[in-house]
Amino acid sequence: MTQQEKQINYTGPFITMVFLFFIVGFLTTANTQFQGPLKETFLSEVGGLKNTFATLITFSWFLAYPVCGGVGSSWISKYGYKGTLMRGLLVMIVGLGLFFVSSCFTAHFPEANWHAGNNVIPGGFLIFLLGSFIVGASATILQVVINPYLTACYVKGTQSIQRLAIGGSANSVGTTLAPYFVTGVVFGGLSMEDIQIDQLMVPFLALMAVISLIVLLLMKLSLPDIQGTRAEKGEKLEKSVWSFRHLTLGVVAIFFYVGVEVCIGANINLYAIEMDYASPALMATLYWGGMLVGRLVGSSLSRISPRVQLTVTTVSAGVLALLAILLNNPWLLTAVGLFHSIMWGAIFTLSVAHLGKYTSVASGVFMIGVVGGAILPLLQGVLADVLGGWRWSWFIVLFGEAFMLYYALIGSRVRQTCDNL
Repeated sequence: MTQQEKQINYTGPFITMVFLFFIVGFLTTANTQFQGPLKETFLSEVGGLKNTFATLITFSWFLAYPVCGGVGSSWISKYGYKGTLMRGLLVMIVGLGLFFVSSCFTAHFPEANWHAGNNVIPGGFLIFLLGSFIVGASATILQVVINPYLTACYVKGTQSIQRLAIGGSANSVGTTLAPYFVTGVVFGGLSMEDIQIDQLMVPFLALMAVISLIVLLLMKLSLPDIQGTRAEKGEKLEKSVWSFRHLTLGVVAIFFYVGVEVCIGANINLYAIEMDYASPALMATLYWGGMLVGRLVGSSLSRISPRVQLTVTTVSAGVLALLAILLNNPWLLTAVGLFHSIMWGAIFTLSVAHLGKYTSVASGVFMIGVVGGAILPLLQGVLADVLGGWRWSWFIVLFGEAFMLYYALIGSRVRQTCDNL
């Protein structure tokens, strides 16, 4: 950061990025919370593969990350940070429109089904999966902008990991509110068996209107680029971004982080339903709420290095996950959110350290790892069907915590920078 850039007031852009992080978190968790209701409505005739098909909602969302991360990076080089944000939000409006179309289609054409053996899958469910992918693509593009911008923009009295923690706190506010938005606003507090698919229409139209308003406001805001964090239009980078070992292993670490985060956030309600708990949405809310508390605490930890923070939190989360398995107690999994809270910021900060003009490209590459949020929850759903329950499937979470501990202790050590290889 040059002295000239330190004189630029980034407070407004910083607040904008924090708000957009809220939107990303809200929609990501709202999407996963549709698994339970849609399992009872769209998938009532799927038979023994309900868990597998329900987790396809999360899978399709997070599949967008490896597919569209490079798109976000190339858009930043071509259109800048603000232009990329605008385009990403327009993509989000299209995806929300597909959510609306899926419910409208199912309500008006209930016989339009796809048959896979004895399983009957409504055509509207396939449209919903496409919408999930498109909104996931938007979230990917937004995060390719948000993460490096929060890391690099200079706000007096803060460090990069603190700014990411503040953005993560806003993200957690969104993830905490989303479960009750789905159960309380979209479905009016109805029990699973009473939910009707046409209840989706109005909320999705309202969300489209809100995002459209955000686009109009963003057009009027100043969002200065940050020099030295991206290749200029037409500039070729001398090295492959994969040449940086700490970034490559960081992509793997974020694969496991997002995977285990979503495993708990998306599937704990299915685990709770299996065990006949009265309020499964409460567990998801407590988990995401724990992440909010942890991120608020993390935003004040200016003297503790990302490496130490990641080490302590992975050990703590691993112990809780192991106890949850041994005691068959989903409540212990809700406490894991407290320790998952700062892992994203810690891994991202360690991954892009000393990358200079490779930072924006690295941010796009980093998004590839987010596909863990698609693969691991789906794999867990398959395991739950194979094993006849969710209890032992949580070993996936334990394995993920172990790899992140390795990254904190060994894999994140910087061996190459943008100036040497």
